[in-house]
Amino acid sequence: MDRVEEKIIKLIDANRDRIIEFARDIYSHPELGYKEKRTSQKVYEILKEKSAEIENELAITGVKAYLKEKKEDELNIALIGELDAVVSPNNKCADRETGACHACGHHAQLAGIIGAAIALSDDEIKNSLNGNVTFFAVPSEEYGEIEFKLSLKEKKLIKYGGGKSELIRIGAFDDVDISVVHHSESDGSDITVGDNTCNGFVSKVTKYKGKASHAAATPYLGINAVNASSLGLNAVAYQRETFKDDDSVRVHSIITKGGGLVNVIPDEVVIESLVRANNVEAIKDASKKVDRAFKSGALAVGAEIEIVTVPGYLPVIPLEPLKNMIDIANEILPNGKVEEVKKGKHSAGSSDVGDLTHIMPVLKFSTGGVKGALHSADFEVVDEEIAYIATAKMMALTAYRLLKDNSKEGLEVKKKFAPKFTIEEYKKYMDSFETVFKEDYNE
Repeated sequence: MDRVEEKIIKLIDANRDRIIEFARDIYSHPELGYKEKRTSQKVYEILKEKSAEIENELAITGVKAYLKEKKEDELNIALIGELDAVVSPNNKCADRETGACHACGHHAQLAGIIGAAIALSDDEIKNSLNGNVTFFAVPSEEYGEIEFKLSLKEKKLIKYGGGKSELIRIGAFDDVDISVVHHSESDGSDITVGDNTCNGFVSKVTKYKGKASHAAATPYLGINAVNASSLGLNAVAYQRETFKDDDSVRVHSIITKGGGLVNVIPDEVVIESLVRANNVEAIKDASKKVDRAFKSGALAVGAEIEIVTVPGYLPVIPLEPLKNMIDIANEILPNGKVEEVKKGKHSAGSSDVGDLTHIMPVLKFSTGGVKGALHSADFEVVDEEIAYIATAKMMALTAYRLLKDNSKEGLEVKKKFAPKFTIEEYKKYMDSFETVFKEDYNE
């Protein structure tokens, strides 16, 4: 490490208690996507002290802070932390009213960007950077509460359900050249550098409308929406053998409304679904088959059906792990377990990081310090030094090395990257997935 890097480490270590206190506070007050008002404010209060320019309420709750005043001709590195929690009501740290819990480790990302901001805002360090750093707290990475997000869309507060997707749409990533992202992992490693492929998806809200009637006295006068939904869900299950194994298709649904009183024929059922695959063609194919299956349930009992499909996330296109990031990991944890992502590793899960990977270089690393499966009741932080402090050091030092020596490394990363979409092409692609199907089979 050079002298500036040593100072970065010392500043993060000197502010260790503040960073950990911040992380614990966020962990104790989890909020769900596009509702992260308190979390956003906490991030804003700290970043306002450490940045030259700051914007907030981007895509409702996003915070974007520039280390230095913006200049058009310089490289800009975004350090990204996600504001939202996930629904995991059985976790001991879950909010008892909402079920929200940071069983995803997003609070560790936020600790990382806060720690990096504290170190990089030192005048000597800041002036050594040949470029700018953006500390970017983004909303709604977890894709839950689909009906709520559709309500925000109807109010024209958002257009896309994912936070990064929406921020891309409104132009908040237009001046970012490279993004650095992080995730917590409980796989036994302390730091893992690189990313794996993962699925993309579309989301659906399917509504069956039937006709209420007395369930015992006059059931023949009703149209049972639960029966329609049951047939539809079973028809979806029968599609599974038509999906290619190589496409890693996943279809999963929840019923958010399923009737009221047991002695009344249920007249409305609402189903939220995600349809995932590792490539766009397979997503489109699976989406068509799921629609066909859901329609069959309505047709069979003579119900009305509405299927609203909206774009979710794109599959991740990972870059080769950056050698400098591997070096940093080994330098900050000389006795730790540092690994590179295994080539060919794939996750059937999804992230709006995938959208970013289609338009700009994205450098990812993961840190441990947690145990238990992500999104589960068992997830917990067990080593704050790894989960929070190592994350901050990785973010700060990665930004520094990308921008030192006239941004040599950063410019090389940018030069090698071939985007799949321009911003406009991306928006056109996303909008192509928006469909609404309505049919009344009782007419």
